[in-house]
Amino acid sequence: MHTTNYFNAFIEVAEDCPVKAAEIPPQKEEKTVAALQFELVVDNPYKFTSDDLIFRVHATRNKINGKAALDAEREKFFSKGQACLRSSPLTKRYGWGVHSDEKGRVAIYPMESAEYKKLSKDKSLAHFKAMRSKRG
Repeated sequence: MHTTNYFNAFIEVAEDCPVKAAEIPPQKEEKTVAALQFELVVDNPYKFTSDDLIFRVHATRNKINGKAALDAEREKFFSKGQACLRSSPLTKRYGWGVHSDEKGRVAIYPMESAEYKKLSKDKSLAHFKAMRSKRG
């Protein structure tokens, strides 16, 4: 089983992130990955692990329902590697940093916030940059 979880880590926004302050992803009729991730995490800080979040978005977008179907799909989904939150549009495009606590549960912080600055300097955390959108 593969995992996307980080523990005691902070994912900083991508170096080529186009915004100077965090933005809320646009709300469209058919929700984007960014909008779904944002809604789940902003309303539930430190409730979901990265795996939980990424799978919930996958299940929602693919309209997978029912415990048995969800369990089977999750097993199949994580049987191969999945992109982690370093490749999330939240960290690459919209200016949100992702903190993972000691249990791997995540919360997001706007790049201009005092909490983001504090987390980005916290030496007790592992630090990662979000993936760049363009080759550098």
